[in-house]
Amino acid sequence: MEAGGRLRDLHLKGSGRTPFARGGDGLAAVGPMLREYVVSRAMHALGIPTTRALAVVATGRPVRRETMLPGAVLARVASSHLRVGSFQYATVTGDPDLLRRLADHAIARHHPAAAGAERPYLALFEAVAAAQASLVAQWMLAGFVHGVMNTDNMTISGETIDYGPCAFMDAFDPATVYSSIDHSGRYAYGNQPVVAEWNLARLAETLLPLIDGDQERAVELATASLHGFRRRYDDAWSAGMRAKLGLPAGLDDEVAAALVKDLLTLLEAGGVDHTSSYRALAAAARGDAGPVRRLLPDPLAAAWIQRWLALAPDADAMDRVNPVYIPRNHLVEEALAAATGGDLGALTRLVDVVSDPYTERPGLDRYAAPAPADFGSYQTFCGT
Repeated sequence: MEAGGRLRDLHLKGSGRTPFARGGDGLAAVGPMLREYVVSRAMHALGIPTTRALAVVATGRPVRRETMLPGAVLARVASSHLRVGSFQYATVTGDPDLLRRLADHAIARHHPAAAGAERPYLALFEAVAAAQASLVAQWMLAGFVHGVMNTDNMTISGETIDYGPCAFMDAFDPATVYSSIDHSGRYAYGNQPVVAEWNLARLAETLLPLIDGDQERAVELATASLHGFRRRYDDAWSAGMRAKLGLPAGLDDEVAAALVKDLLTLLEAGGVDHTSSYRALAAAARGDAGPVRRLLPDPLAAAWIQRWLALAPDADAMDRVNPVYIPRNHLVEEALAAATGGDLGALTRLVDVVSDPYTERPGLDRYAAPAPADFGSYQTFCGT
């Protein structure tokens, strides 16, 4: 399908068994499909590249998960559904022509500049790595935890895909895990850049025969390119953190890095809400330090705040990048429970709020507030 002159793929998630269902039923439940609808709307509004949920349709057919749940099908729109896993699949077929055709299609569809490079398939890899470095940095800045960052959930386009066991982090903690199946913390919030790099290494492995006929030379070239991922990610994340703190453009990099490091240490030690803290800091930059001092009562935090305020942070710039509203986990669960029972009111209100995340509006205090103390630990589940 064409949208604004750009080609889009339409995919039905939860429509039944396919050759790629890995033995599962290929069906989906209403709740997780609505989660994808809500969170992908929020991600788009936050400016984070994402696949989009076009519609969720109840099937009237129950599906068996931990219990019997009402079924649904999600219509999902994406630049394409090419993933690192697509290249792995092409590789294991043992058909070199299939791999080449897939890579050529990926270049034409997503990274056309690579076609003119001296080594187009190496350029394709570098373009995917750059897109993913930017994407994962944006996840980290927003406090988004994907939950299942396997190679089948990393797109060649650099769009977020598959909102299964995902959530936005409440209290800042790099060890945060929301997926019910992630027992080891492999996909914890703080591990996301490392896992992205690991996934890209798997993509590089598939492209080796195309990068150079001499495997040793191909490995050398791919490894050098892969090493650039961490630099790209660090640059994107550091620039994002400077923006979140409203730091002046000419500030020394080491000063900025130390300031960010010390703040994150304070947030983690105090179990401070990730999203609220930056809007509270913007209020402090305008002269009202009350909200941030309530969030960070530690005397060390007071010293950090004074050190930061001395740099004259730009509060308006902070508000442009720090959301007031995200799909907070307790509100998502509330909306999904009601919608599964047939009441779409809470879901509609939540979608409306998160579709304009940077504008503070009267009467929406509960959508900006952290989870209540009795919300407890939170787990999300894959719906397909």
